[in-house]
Amino acid sequence: MAEITAALVKDLREKTGAGMMVCKKALTETAGDLEGAVDWLRKKGLAAAAKKAGRVAAEGLVGTAAEGTRGAIVEVNSETDFVARNDAFQGFVGTVANLAMGAGGDVDKLNAAGYPGGGTVAEQLNEMIAKVGENMGLRRTGYLEVSTGVVAQYVHNQVAPALGKIGVLTALESTGDAAKLAVLGRQLAMHVAATNPQAVDSADLDPALVERERNILGEQARASGKPENVIEKMIEGRLRKFYEEVCLLDQTFVIDGERKVRQAVEQAGTDLGAPVKVAGFLRFQLGEGIERQESDFAAEVAAQLA
Repeated sequence: MAEITAALVKDLREKTGAGMMVCKKALTETAGDLEGAVDWLRKKGLAAAAKKAGRVAAEGLVGTAAEGTRGAIVEVNSETDFVARNDAFQGFVGTVANLAMGAGGDVDKLNAAGYPGGGTVAEQLNEMIAKVGENMGLRRTGYLEVSTGVVAQYVHNQVAPALGKIGVLTALESTGDAAKLAVLGRQLAMHVAATNPQAVDSADLDPALVERERNILGEQARASGKPENVIEKMIEGRLRKFYEEVCLLDQTFVIDGERKVRQAVEQAGTDLGAPVKVAGFLRFQLGEGIERQESDFAAEVAAQLA
């Protein structure tokens, strides 16, 4: 039996477009015979994914799962929204979101996780690709956990329970009543879905981002011709405005439109009789960052007729 090396798995993956774990299994089944593994994958219908691997998959669903002090979130993509509305696809994403609770935010670990009924998540996904005829992919996953408190979830544009276009997890640390804390957590998750903050507060922002913003604000202020001491005050004032735009705790709470989120969290701590800390949040928006291909439908039809 030939040694099943990483290079051999890579070769098979490039030849067939099948997932890494599926390729490794195929090579194991065929004693390391590359061409035999290709045939094995074709017989299983898994090599069909190769022809679809180059197509852009920017539709799909975001799924969330939360239980007590931990929660997970996933994005699974498809080529069309039609597939995303399919019950089988929705069932797959929901199952993967729950399995993600044990993956700790590691997409490779999640792909290799056992799928109910047999095989792995990656193998199940490849079977769906072969059956449906569309490119699909488990793009990313995230995980939040607190020692004491709650992790809450919210899904915007929900098409099924905990499945939709935007998913949010919020993690709150507190010894207060968990049920009441969960209500605040969901409200904050709704707020994050609406405003898309970049960090919990200014201390969590990337220092390079803050420095870049400071330089830009400095140049704008100096264009006024005011003295340097006045310019410094102008920069600090504009930075505070910047923080109000990108930092969760400094934003105006969308639930009441009056208080800052920081004030709402502090008030919740008073009501609960225990301090509340926003430990973190995760926000996945379907297809963000994916370069979508622009197509001319009329031109496509004309080309087919020709």
